[in-house]
Amino acid sequence: MHLTAYLGLLFALLACLFLAGYAALAAWKDQDHGLVILERGFLLPAFLVLVSSGLLTAALLAKDFSFLYIYEHVDRVLSPFYTVSAFWAGREGSLLFWSLAMMVLGAIFAQTPGYRSLAGRTKVFYWLFFLTVQAFFLLLLTCWSNPFIEVVPAPADGQGLNPLLQNPGMIFHPPLLFLGYAGFAIPACVALAAAIASEPGSWIKICRNINLLSWVFLTAGIVLGGWWSYMELGWGGYWAWDPVENASLIPWFSATAFLHTAHIEVRRGALARTNVLLMALTFLLCVFGTYLVRSGVIESLHAFGEGGVGSPLMLFMLGGLGISVLAVLAGDRPVYRALSDMWSRQGLLLVASWFFLALGLVVAMATMWPVISKLWSATSVGLGPEFYNRVCVPLLSLLVLLFCLCPWLDWKVGLREKRGLIATGAVFVLSLAGFALAGVTKPVALFSAAAAVTAMASCVLLFALLPQLRRSRHSFGAYGVHLAVAVMALGIAFSGPYKVEQEAALSPGQSLDLSGYTVTFLGTEQERTSALSLVRASLRVTRDGKEVGVLLPERRLYRNFPQPFAEAAVLPGLGDELYATLLGFNDETNVSIKISVNPLVNWVWIGGTLLCLAPLLLLRRKGEA
Repeated sequence: MHLTAYLGLLFALLACLFLAGYAALAAWKDQDHGLVILERGFLLPAFLVLVSSGLLTAALLAKDFSFLYIYEHVDRVLSPFYTVSAFWAGREGSLLFWSLAMMVLGAIFAQTPGYRSLAGRTKVFYWLFFLTVQAFFLLLLTCWSNPFIEVVPAPADGQGLNPLLQNPGMIFHPPLLFLGYAGFAIPACVALAAAIASEPGSWIKICRNINLLSWVFLTAGIVLGGWWSYMELGWGGYWAWDPVENASLIPWFSATAFLHTAHIEVRRGALARTNVLLMALTFLLCVFGTYLVRSGVIESLHAFGEGGVGSPLMLFMLGGLGISVLAVLAGDRPVYRALSDMWSRQGLLLVASWFFLALGLVVAMATMWPVISKLWSATSVGLGPEFYNRVCVPLLSLLVLLFCLCPWLDWKVGLREKRGLIATGAVFVLSLAGFALAGVTKPVALFSAAAAVTAMASCVLLFALLPQLRRSRHSFGAYGVHLAVAVMALGIAFSGPYKVEQEAALSPGQSLDLSGYTVTFLGTEQERTSALSLVRASLRVTRDGKEVGVLLPERRLYRNFPQPFAEAAVLPGLGDELYATLLGFNDETNVSIKISVNPLVNWVWIGGTLLCLAPLLLLRRKGEA
């Protein structure tokens, strides 16, 4: 089965190379009568990758430890759900899943009306680019990241899955990210094809749904990753600006900027070349995220080690960037109308796009700073969360404030609704005053909270004052996204700056007081299974003499992993959320604990959920313009 699965990838690589060569020849001769060969021929490598992926899944379920990949990530006591999730737990499997996702999404896209509406020459160039991307990933899988290496003799048991990955969030977080990454490959290739073929028609409208779905997948993966960090790492936070976290955030900034500039092109016919480059850049930044995680260039809590893929990924990114620039320059210069004044809705959309790109650049440079600093220093210099918070949080707050202003401006110039703008300004002033009187003194938190409340009020006022919006599904989707960002911004404004935490060593019956809450240690209990042993502490929480609930944090020791792992416990709430971590214990049942009070943290998850659902209302249905 090892050889069969590997040969499936190898023959898929050869098929992609042959088809890409055929597409290059057709493009050179300016012929499109061979499209049927490309369209039907692509089904062969797609089928082969699907078969190889199916064989790996079957071997995982059978716990066949003759596969080196399975031996490194699975053991006999691992549950079936986490056994299947081991498919994307390692470098080799995650790259295979990414390739599989691109194959499946590419096959689906080829059957859509949007693809069929493309001009023949554009289709030829699309297949040239898309098959080349597929061939590159298959080259990685067959040369440097082969998931089908055989172990002889087969071990009786495996090393097991990293306990940090044994969390429900990790069942869905990585595949959602990879679906987003894979999805952006399609519009990137269509954009470059349309640019170099100089064919009329709007590739942005054609790729609207795949762009939105890819953005939703990427967003959902990021939000779930933050939730996993919050629940599993035991640090009481959801974002630490870790390189692996930043790896997915950087292309998200670029993709979000593109969604705004694409709207300008659809409405005004402007920024055509900019949008092609932004779309190509978004996909290349997805590859850059993979480079950060899998090249070993940056140290991280949960990055993969160097596996020989760093140099090929870097060459692919540089080559892709060069091809993107050449494709834009080679195409005919588009004719479009000039942009309106900055104090218009399209002007502020452009400003917002530059904000997103600036944030992406800051995060990318700061993440790579340990590497960049080696150019003039013998030791690498890293930038901590303080740097990101000082630079990025104020920029994000200004973006939220733009959400308040932009909808009230006319598309070209002037005001759309004067009453709404005045009411929005009044809400901002009252929010600032209200939060200040309530004791919010930190400037960034105060500004962010006021901007978030104002953005939420602005969305409500829009639908109250402009009845036509209430009849548009797309309006609910667009402003639902902005409302979701405002909800998240409100949670971020308080959950970080105003988090209160305390560590204490307690004996049974002892208590600690924190932010108006009394936490009393009741005792511990032990539990042992075939997969792990754990100690669970019982902590009763009261406020003003009334019981709030019981926290049950755990300290776990997993089979095959000598270091203990913390399993946090929470008492959720729309106001304060109490968060407990068991840091240690001794035979006398004394424990060391850390208690955090995180205000409004659940607003981050509520807003994140809405952020993933609202864009679904923006999807074009069959027959819609």
